[in-house]
Amino acid sequence: MLSAKSLFQEILDNDESFALFCSIAASGESQGGWENARIAALVPEAERELAPKISRHGADEDKHGRIFNALMKKRGLAPVPVPPETDYTMLLEKNGIGLAHEQLRRDERLTVQDVVTYLSHSRVTEQRASEQMDLLRKHFADHPDIGRAVKQISNDEDNHLAYCHEELLRFAYAGHGRVIQRTLRDCALAEIRIYRDVSLAVMAHMGRILGWSRAKSAVLAAGIHAVYAYERLGGWRRMVSLTPPERRNALGGPATPEPEFV
Repeated sequence: MLSAKSLFQEILDNDESFALFCSIAASGESQGGWENARIAALVPEAERELAPKISRHGADEDKHGRIFNALMKKRGLAPVPVPPETDYTMLLEKNGIGLAHEQLRRDERLTVQDVVTYLSHSRVTEQRASEQMDLLRKHFADHPDIGRAVKQISNDEDNHLAYCHEELLRFAYAGHGRVIQRTLRDCALAEIRIYRDVSLAVMAHMGRILGWSRAKSAVLAAGIHAVYAYERLGGWRRMVSLTPPERRNALGGPATPEPEFV
């Protein structure tokens, strides 16, 4: 029977598929680290108090990239090239979601609207990241090789999501509510489409590596399309709601260290 646990176990047990999985994840986290570092450096003067939290966010993302690279190194594996069609972060940027890398490379202060756009983009993508890591934590928290890493990253992603809720609510109370809701909706609808496309691409690559039958690949593709249909019909709304988080000031301190094996 196909399940999320059995599929990931297949990927975990094969060196080639595990290297691809970790390389894709490490690349995305490293890109996120760079983006947050640049945003922190360019925050407008009126929002300078937010800069340390954005820096902490970026430091966490960099740490996650190192963790995924360490998981490969622990098994004697080297990072592999990331197929462009599986590069979630870059595809979001190319589709105009978040702040453009060209803008972040310039030494020009961002506007408050830019910060609202960044936080809205992060609110949507951190929802996805939190859910994915929660799924892995549910099934692999006690795994001898990846358990510590999964729990560390999952906790960080929950902190990132809480921080996005808290800061966006602050901006909403300051009068940016309509812009935030419009930006969140646009980001969410784009993200679910890109997530579908990336999921299909990743599964195609994994299927070739692991020798999946056409029938199995077809079932998995149908499942991905079914998730997209659900999200397009209304599931995306979970990505745009804003509620006061249980974790307050989640990024108000220094980044936590990665597991001992790193």
